[in-house]
Amino acid sequence: MAESTPPIVRIRNLSKGYRRGTQVIPVLTGINVDIAQGEFVALMGPSGSGKSTLLNLIAGIDTADEGSITIGEVEITHLSEGELARWRAGNVGFIFQFYNLIPVLTAFENVELPLLLTPLKRRERREHVEAVLSVVGLADRMDHYPSQLSGGQQQRVAIARAIVTDPEILVADEPTGDLDRASAEEILQLMDRLVHEFGKTVIMVTHDPRAAEKAHLIRHLEKGELSVS
Repeated sequence: MAESTPPIVRIRNLSKGYRRGTQVIPVLTGINVDIAQGEFVALMGPSGSGKSTLLNLIAGIDTADEGSITIGEVEITHLSEGELARWRAGNVGFIFQFYNLIPVLTAFENVELPLLLTPLKRRERREHVEAVLSVVGLADRMDHYPSQLSGGQQQRVAIARAIVTDPEILVADEPTGDLDRASAEEILQLMDRLVHEFGKTVIMVTHDPRAAEKAHLIRHLEKGELSVS
């Protein structure tokens, strides 16, 4: 990647704390970081270090107390709640530890959910869903319900749902934390493929050093401050 290519994520002097009664508990302090487009970044650190908070701030789920977050050309720290929701829908895909699939919906229907908020026609939605289920290797499981799928297959459905709107950024919070080693390896290989073949930027929180090794860059959070390895 050329050095002149601007980062897709630019964070400057970011701080965040949470109130506990009258006390403010600092979680992140003065975070500065750039993430290049097409990068696979792992965020590591002990419990309470601020990893998930930083991930949620980048994804526009939470808001900062101070500082700025710019994604592409949009400084999301200046967006209203409604603007932030619309921005999230079009720019960020979410991958969770426990999949967050709706049990009464098939794999196809779970993946289709984000597209119901778009102007796509039914035929176009079907084409999109079938395409991403093929990417994750589950074209033959689209009519199965979550209870009929293994943990690894459920996570692949969740990844298909995350990429069906073609977001630039994927945020993954412990995406292999509920999986056995073989299934975890399959998920990490899939995420690596999304980076290399589809140009996605992946930001992953993990406690697992073996999962972090798949990333291009590991960032460590300790007491709300960021370091690189």
